Amino acid sequence: MALLRRPDVVEATEAVLCRAQISLPGWVVRLIENALRRERNEIARYHLEAILNNIRIAESDARPVCQDTGLPVFRVEIGERCSLDFDLWEAIAEGVRMATGKGMLRPNVVDPLSRSNTGDNTGPGMPCLIVDHVTGESLRITAFPKGAGSENMSFLGMLNPADDPFEYILKNLAERVSNACPPVFVGIGMGGTFDQAAALAKRAIMGVPGESEEELLLLERINGLGIGPMGLGGDTTALGVRIERAFCHTASLPVAVNLQCWANRRATARVTEDGWSIE
Repeated sequence: MALLRRPDVVEATEAVLCRAQISLPGWVVRLIENALRRERNEIARYHLEAILNNIRIAESDARPVCQDTGLPVFRVEIGERCSLDFDLWEAIAEGVRMATGKGMLRPNVVDPLSRSNTGDNTGPGMPCLIVDHVTGESLRITAFPKGAGSENMSFLGMLNPADDPFEYILKNLAERVSNACPPVFVGIGMGGTFDQAAALAKRAIMGVPGESEEELLLLERINGLGIGPMGLGGDTTALGVRIERAFCHTASLPVAVNLQCWANRRATARVTEDGWSIE
């Protein structure tokens, strides 16, 4: 068994959260660059160029790419041969508090009723951990800071099995997506139960865009809405679609959609018994 150390998990958490704030993955930047090359609308081209310039400045100056530094959401993959003698959630929470103290995260976490701000981006349920058990002797921590603009425009419906889920998705996106800082990424969860559908949508948005026939056709139809960057018109409303599925009851069809804006922030570190490193 590989015995992992708490300080390594804390430091890795702080590092990936800070890294995710200032630098987008290369594949995200390439999708935006490709969209700019295809875009025919002059106003849309202006906004895509501004987005790319913003990304370059954030990375060169080590500043957050967006003023909404998001909620602390993490995917944690724990190897089956890992041994932990500490509270994993609390170790990650400490890393969040450290990153917040550095000024890389705006204090965003509040009580849902009193709206009292905790001041350090932690509290009951925060950070949000999505945990997977995998093979191996290491632990991978992926920071996925989630801003409110896109999260607020997400939705879930318990459809009739006779309903067309793609029509439901398009109808709701047409009404919501302009408020989610497009161009967006669209994560879709289909099937399971009420709560499973939402979890599938979150997992979908954490992945890279899919290339199945349904995903590519839906992406084309979303871009055909003409909503465009920042909702001001254009050919590029979405940059990618990913669908995750689970079998469901014969009498139900849960469909959840989780949106992510163009600032699709993420960074991953691997923790082993020898220490940690950013991937």
